[in-house]
Amino acid sequence: MDRIVRSRIRVEGIVQGVGFRPFVHGVAVRHGLSGTVANDGSGVFIEVEGVPEAVAALIEAVRRNPPELAVVDRVSVEPVSPTGAGGFRIVQSVTGGSRRAQVSPDAATCDDCLAELFDPADRRYRYPFVNCTNCGPRFTIITSVPYDRAATTMRGFAMCTACEAEYRDPGDRRFHAQPVCCPGCGPTLTLHTSGGAVIAGDPVAEAAALLGSGSVLAVKGLGGHHLAVDAADEEAVAALRARKHRGDKAFAVMAPDLAAVRELCDLDGAASGVVAALTGPRRPIVLLPRRPGCPVAASVAPGNRDLGVLLPYTPLHHLLARELGRPYVLTSGNLSGEPIAHRDEDARRLAADAFLTHDRPIHTGLDDSVVRIFRDTEVPVRRARGHAPAPIALPWAFPRPVLACGAQLKSTFCLATGSHAVVSQHLGDLENYATMRAFADGVAHFRRLFGIEPEVVVHDLHPEYLSTKYALSLDGVQPLGVQHHHAHIASCLADNGESGPVVGIALDGTGFGTDGTIWGGELLVADLADFERAGHLEPVPMPGGVTAIRQPWRMAAAFLHRAFGPGSFDDLGVVRRNQDRWPAVAALLVNGPAGQVTSSAGRLFDAVSALLGVRDTISYDGQAAVELEQRADPGVRDGYPVTVAGTVIRTTDLIRAVVGDLRRGEAAEVIAARFHHGLAAAVVTAAARVAAANGLEVAALSGGVFCNTLLLGAVVDGLRHHGLRVLLHRRVPCNDGGISLGQAAVAGARDRAAMVAKARS
Repeated sequence: MDRIVRSRIRVEGIVQGVGFRPFVHGVAVRHGLSGTVANDGSGVFIEVEGVPEAVAALIEAVRRNPPELAVVDRVSVEPVSPTGAGGFRIVQSVTGGSRRAQVSPDAATCDDCLAELFDPADRRYRYPFVNCTNCGPRFTIITSVPYDRAATTMRGFAMCTACEAEYRDPGDRRFHAQPVCCPGCGPTLTLHTSGGAVIAGDPVAEAAALLGSGSVLAVKGLGGHHLAVDAADEEAVAALRARKHRGDKAFAVMAPDLAAVRELCDLDGAASGVVAALTGPRRPIVLLPRRPGCPVAASVAPGNRDLGVLLPYTPLHHLLARELGRPYVLTSGNLSGEPIAHRDEDARRLAADAFLTHDRPIHTGLDDSVVRIFRDTEVPVRRARGHAPAPIALPWAFPRPVLACGAQLKSTFCLATGSHAVVSQHLGDLENYATMRAFADGVAHFRRLFGIEPEVVVHDLHPEYLSTKYALSLDGVQPLGVQHHHAHIASCLADNGESGPVVGIALDGTGFGTDGTIWGGELLVADLADFERAGHLEPVPMPGGVTAIRQPWRMAAAFLHRAFGPGSFDDLGVVRRNQDRWPAVAALLVNGPAGQVTSSAGRLFDAVSALLGVRDTISYDGQAAVELEQRADPGVRDGYPVTVAGTVIRTTDLIRAVVGDLRRGEAAEVIAARFHHGLAAAVVTAAARVAAANGLEVAALSGGVFCNTLLLGAVVDGLRHHGLRVLLHRRVPCNDGGISLGQAAVAGARDRAAMVAKARS
């Protein structure tokens, strides 16, 4: 008789809400094993009994071949005594105890569910909530762990006999799929006017007809409400922009399928990463070069030659896209500056003509993720749906649980414990009560969901950031301030699982420096625990302080004054366009005080943008820099010469060169390209000097300016030419959306260093 063994197996990672228990059940049955599998607060636990070879095969399958949406971080195995019990069962989840389970992100509709959605013979034909263990809502509907139906917003929908049969059938792909439902037992779609009157007929067909006639439609999706209009209808897009109070920031466009994307954007010769990003289970908004004359209204993305495109990711989006038959704008349903509206009562404030909605509650608001493709690799710009709250595994442990509160703009927070950091979804800018409430509510939800009670709270050094004030208001935790640009570089290090030291290049708009000035063009010698400022861009005043951020022409005045001294610049367009206000700012620069001093790369981009007539004022963060990149001629490869005095980059050399070319009548597109390449070369020269002086072989790049792929590519190539290995962001954004991860990483590193020092003493 074969020897029988029994093993107790613990699986940790993203293993709940991804069909892991049905997967284990299937493997166990195929190998003739008996035992049980269940969820608990830490993940999945299995007890399995059978011949040693079969038990080993199950353990190998768990480790090497889990379900597609699962991420297995750790598998621990403990031998126990056989019981002789027969059969293998999925048993009731164990509640209570520690909560270390990782929550699965929401996933786009899988091919099997999509086939059912459009199959007239299927009982879920055109049902907008079709899902299975391989797709559908997860994070947005979870209220607690373990992940069971009772711990989701589907708890109010009792399964019908047919759905429960699928749910209980080990051979069905809906086996233990918690959101399983059908038209007979699940959520219901309705269409109503802004006044609440129900619109008769098929909701999807009537909604598509409204879009086709120029209406603004609110659509309740996975993580909140969106606003939609026909993407080709200029009048409708302009109306949407006015109602949303959104100046010039681009809208995203949902295309029905990949063929439609090709009509909108240039995918000729596109690398495989583009298609993978568009069609994968995360379905982010992908920023792509748009085709000249593509059928999209000018107001969709003014001043931008890229287009943010995404494919349908819920059954409802698929139905609406097919019914309309052409691309439609799909933008976050919110008022400018507020988080996406995910509660029905908040959605009523949206200025829509009609509402396509349903009765499945959304527990957690979640915006769409945004990515760029840099050299065939996804680079996150906004990390949200499809990514959050997937934890970031790190090669070091956090001695104490940490809450990192991030920055002010592009807000995220991070909770870290063990060897994992959980970065929240993008929340928005902490500039109003609604976003601050979403921030505080999000922290409380994550603390409950993941069972993390922080002992350290990390904040930015800027005393006026609302995230800083929130951190300092908490009781019973140790506060820790981390300099903004050190957090940027630490974020890049953590993103890559490295601890440094590196030469860190942090280019962004605003960060409070340790000397009381505003930094933003920094060369740091840094590791996770500490840093030294080794170089920077030449500092200039910010006339009017924060007003200069909203009015880039003021930065043009500051750079002109620094480059040329007091003088007449009446021949420059930026002066003529702002002649009524220019003398006052010029006098301020001569007589002072001219406002805070900054080394910001973002403010340098602002100045050049204004000089070239691209943007004198902005309506959203980074607009002047974004549009300057868009103007750059991709065929121009030469750059302006820039002096690097030691490791201080003389940005006034760039300003003199820009003004010289302007006065010679050079095209703005050529000047913009030469500016980019000149700045990149100077940054590379300074960074190479810092690396050589400190014996460093690795550079880490971070900060929102590196969302500019023209600058990024030139800097990466230059650093590699100098023999440096270059670290870039891959899992969190390089902008302030990644700051919270860096803050947490710094706190953990300092705790580990303190433990080592204590052990030595």
